[in-house]
Amino acid sequence: MQSIPKAALWLGLAGLIPFLAGVFISLGGEIEIPEGSYPLIVPNDGLNILASYGVVILSFMSGVLWGFAARPDQKVQPLYLALSVIPALYCFFFAWAGPIDERLLNLLIGFVGLLCLDYLFSVRGLAPGWWLSLRISLTVVVCGCLAIGSFS
Repeated sequence: MQSIPKAALWLGLAGLIPFLAGVFISLGGEIEIPEGSYPLIVPNDGLNILASYGVVILSFMSGVLWGFAARPDQKVQPLYLALSVIPALYCFFFAWAGPIDERLLNLLIGFVGLLCLDYLFSVRGLAPGWWLSLRISLTVVVCGCLAIGSFS
């Protein structure tokens, strides 16, 4: 197993900021908004941040897997291309609409499924040797944030 390149690690960690912010904002509790004021962020926005950003990232990860499956240095296998679009399709059908707690739970399930695909792509040699180490650590934090949001 290779060590994670610093740029990939730092960018991956930076990608956690909206998930962590969503949790902290959602845990802010009830606030009284004075009449005539328009706060930029209120606690309920935290759950919407989690859900919106979760859909963006889960869909983005489909593109990453597609890139692994379509590498020019290997023969393209239709099975891996098909598997790579599952996270984006999952978002479309299960994670972009409905009650917020269900959306967050569906995203949690989606990220666990994505980790399974990351594992498959890694053991098949489609992903870099460091990929799974990065994905496990990031997925643990993402799923923790989604669980807090879903069950709060």
